[in-house]
Amino acid sequence: MLNRQLSLLALGLAAATPAVLSQKPGSFEDGGDTLVSAMMLLLGNDEKVYILDKSEGNPAQINGHPAMGAVYDIATRKAQVMDVTSNVFCASGMHLPNGSFITLGGNGAIGPGGNIGSVQAEGGGSGLFDETYQDYDGTRAIRILNPCTGDATGPACEWFDDANVLAMQKHRWYSTAEPLGDGSIAIIGGFTNGGYVNRNYPNLDPAYEGGAAEPTFEFFPSRGEAQVMQFIVDTSGLNAYPHTYTLPSGKLFLQANISSMIWDPDTNSENRLPNMPENIVRVYPASGAVAMLPLTPANNWTPTILFCGGSDMPDYAWGNYSWPYINTWEYPASAKCHRITPEPSDNSSADYEEDDPMLETRTMGQFIALPDGTMMVVNGGLNGTAGYSTQTLITTSYSDMPYGMSLASGPVGTPGIYDPRKPKGQRWSNTGLDASEIPRLYHSSALLLPDASVLIAGSNPNVDVNTSTIFPTTYKAEIFYPSYFSAKTRPTPQGVPKTISYGGDKFDITVPAASYSGAANDAADSAAVMLMRPGFTTHAMNMGQRSMQLNNTYTVNSDGSLTLHVAQAPPNSNIFQPGPALLFVTINGIPSNGTYVIVGNGQIGKQPTAAASTLPANVRLDSVKGTGEGGSSTSNTTSNNSSGASHTGPIIGAVVGAIALVGILGAIFGICLARRRRAALRNSPSSSYPMGAAPNAGGQDNPSMAWNASSLSVNSPYLDQTPAGARSGGQSVEFDPYYQNTPRMSTAHGQR
Repeated sequence: MLNRQLSLLALGLAAATPAVLSQKPGSFEDGGDTLVSAMMLLLGNDEKVYILDKSEGNPAQINGHPAMGAVYDIATRKAQVMDVTSNVFCASGMHLPNGSFITLGGNGAIGPGGNIGSVQAEGGGSGLFDETYQDYDGTRAIRILNPCTGDATGPACEWFDDANVLAMQKHRWYSTAEPLGDGSIAIIGGFTNGGYVNRNYPNLDPAYEGGAAEPTFEFFPSRGEAQVMQFIVDTSGLNAYPHTYTLPSGKLFLQANISSMIWDPDTNSENRLPNMPENIVRVYPASGAVAMLPLTPANNWTPTILFCGGSDMPDYAWGNYSWPYINTWEYPASAKCHRITPEPSDNSSADYEEDDPMLETRTMGQFIALPDGTMMVVNGGLNGTAGYSTQTLITTSYSDMPYGMSLASGPVGTPGIYDPRKPKGQRWSNTGLDASEIPRLYHSSALLLPDASVLIAGSNPNVDVNTSTIFPTTYKAEIFYPSYFSAKTRPTPQGVPKTISYGGDKFDITVPAASYSGAANDAADSAAVMLMRPGFTTHAMNMGQRSMQLNNTYTVNSDGSLTLHVAQAPPNSNIFQPGPALLFVTINGIPSNGTYVIVGNGQIGKQPTAAASTLPANVRLDSVKGTGEGGSSTSNTTSNNSSGASHTGPIIGAVVGAIALVGILGAIFGICLARRRRAALRNSPSSSYPMGAAPNAGGQDNPSMAWNASSLSVNSPYLDQTPAGARSGGQSVEFDPYYQNTPRMSTAHGQR
């Protein structure tokens, strides 16, 4: 325990004394072994990162089968396997208002080589369980995690994963999850079965593709029957993981294929926007780098979305579910960038604007918002697309595939830094940044850490574990240190609250003189208080990622310390949706360590708001200086309004009613049911499938696994989510037929 505390102190997670930096700016360091290939990452709290992988032959085992999940300790850089029972392959995910996380959907039960599970539903049909990898069908699963701190273990810290208790209405693979202003989640689109792109060719059934596409949306918690979204029908084929962002109005901006729109989730009405310029595709498998730019007082917290890279391959080249129709690895990705402000503050018409191009072409590049107000793009390749296959329409033999199953080539090892505050023509730079020697292509990931470094992991363009191919299954993580690590010390803010509300009374943060250097007035002028949400990362996108600067003024004190008078979040929960975040204080472009906070009241529902915070005027002292040994950063931080005027925007009361749903559900169901089901299967080698093990099981009901919501002693809106096909009150409900008339692919990503 003492070693662990010392490790945490070395990372600056305790801010009582100035944090001393020793890392080389712009460098990569060994981040340890993730045990499972990091297809998905999420920051659970200021200590832990959670990792998810698809069902495959990972050497790391848990309960007698290959692991699909792990928890990574940031301080020690050590991972420990976690049990995930349903196949989380290409799922979506999102935070909840209380700091818990959910993942949504995934693939069917898969065994070695990506083959469908060996245990069939009664009467045949699609596989529901694989005896070798022991994974269950994950296509309707809603998995819930309550992140834990310290050395806590046990059911309350595990993934709750049982689609008989908690499930979506529809089977979804490559769907998008986006949080709304009340903390609920919109779940949009996806495949039910498929491979490279979400279409047959020719595309004669754009809505359902013979049963393999899912053009609907639903919500968590449920708001009723899933409904068709016309935009998903119209973007058929290239609409996996549609890019989705909640706007201040409460409507959502969506982009897929080359189309864009603003969608009202309450009325299912659509307002189409101009197409993506030059027919550049940014969704999977083109997989451009896409993110919302920082929300600041200077832009009145108005969202602008930046799209970079991707591919302008002609429509024919994308092929169909099975494989692309060209050798994608020979086709350069795009370097171009475009931005759009979907709801301009001047009420003008929204349109795309060309921005500075990246420094190289890039597919599968991923934007990470940094707390100094810049955006970093990392990972990806110069050519081709995401996905994998054993052939194309041109190269018909796997033995002739030059990069194994990878459909991309030319790994890009050097990150790029985009600064939205700089003039056009000067926004991109990679000066002083090292290059990683690890190819990070399909299924790579990246995530901002609390010390303002970036965790980079994953890469696995293979149907199953393959460590001998040219782009292998990768378990090695790296930590990247941005240029602001050039400083010898960093701010150590004191008095950071645990919750942030939507409007209401300001709060004060003190920055000691020993944690910055130079003139106090200059340091105070440069101060920025940033709320950062790293998001749920998968497939070169961070769902829910946000970067927002809170308005502040300051008082320079006679001892050289700075008191920052900080406004609560704007009084509009659509701008920065309720849930977990990291609060950083940046001085002279150098960020502090992030403090874990909850934005909002910790509950799903309309968030309390109050008037925008009123801030006092700035108070300056000309003769005072900081005493730290800090160096200057190359970052250019925007100064705050020195007049003391506050910007307007909405707010919330910040009493966090911690919802212990996951702990309770995990304790009651998680490990108990998983082990019971696995034991039942191991003890009964027959092909019958025990009820309670999969969302569409057609076997006999097992009374010992019945679920009765009324028996739970917790009052939570999350529990009002009983799936239509789940058992309630011990009663068995027959599930709908699964994958009827679905084309069956033999070689592409996600074969069945």
